[in-house]
Amino acid sequence: MAAVLLAAACGGDGSGGGGDDRTPTDGTPLSDAARATATAIASKVTGKLVFVSIVDDNPEVFAMNADGSDPENLTDQRLNDGGPAWSPDGERIAFHSNRDGNMEIYVMKADGSGVQRLTRDAADDTEPAWSPDGERIAFVAQRDGNAEIYVMNADGSGPARLTENDTDDSSQVWSADGKQIAFVSKRDGNSEVYVMAADGSGQTNITKNEASDSGPDWSPDGSLIAFHSSRGGGADIYTIKPDGSGLARVTEDVEHNDSLPSWSPDGDFIAFTSDRDGNAEVYVMEADGSGQTNLTVDSAASREPDWVEP
Repeated sequence: MAAVLLAAACGGDGSGGGGDDRTPTDGTPLSDAARATATAIASKVTGKLVFVSIVDDNPEVFAMNADGSDPENLTDQRLNDGGPAWSPDGERIAFHSNRDGNMEIYVMKADGSGVQRLTRDAADDTEPAWSPDGERIAFVAQRDGNAEIYVMNADGSGPARLTENDTDDSSQVWSADGKQIAFVSKRDGNSEVYVMAADGSGQTNITKNEASDSGPDWSPDGSLIAFHSSRGGGADIYTIKPDGSGLARVTEDVEHNDSLPSWSPDGDFIAFTSDRDGNAEVYVMEADGSGQTNLTVDSAASREPDWVEP
């Protein structure tokens, strides 16, 4: 795995690709220190990442090994596919697509086959998020005039609304025990990270900052929520405890944007999106922010990673 990741980092034949019109960049040769870091990261990460990449000017859902190897276009059509999320067992991927006219939630097998439509509504349904037991999917719907969070059974039945206010709620993610959901709301004038019970009760702002806070992801042990924030200048990755205490900055690059963190299943690593190399790419780092490594290294923009251990 290390050899593959290093080839990608140097812009060689192992770089991101695997779909139509994917052209790897030349990349920047690694220093000895950076090469050692990439080797160390590649030797430790396991599992699979699903992410969105722009192919022929439209978003497609890709999957790859967590070290950046073997990227594969799973949707491969001329429409807008995005918001991919692994089922807890790694056998299915939920995503949103406008392939039937407007944005709806779909699910497919991990290899891209067996696509099934779950929602059927005139308003857009997006951003699916699986419950830890795989029995429910939370999603964002525009059914009441603005973005609100809903939940439904994994087969699309029984949709129920969890949030209700005049501003947008989105970016929901479940806690590992399935009892809580973190999400983003603009109800206090700007984007903030909130936590609520899985039934929608007890909605609480945990970031409380004038800057924009978004993109939460709950750590596997439930102790931390990673998110991105503009409070330090450009967007960077932070972590915070579910009660709003213990804020810590994980990345620090005020000239670029690091966003949309996704924890590894063991909690040791975080995948994220960064534009520090000229366009959006999928990166991985240790949970403390060390060893930041570009996994995709491609001229096509790549973003929204989600991690699973099948």
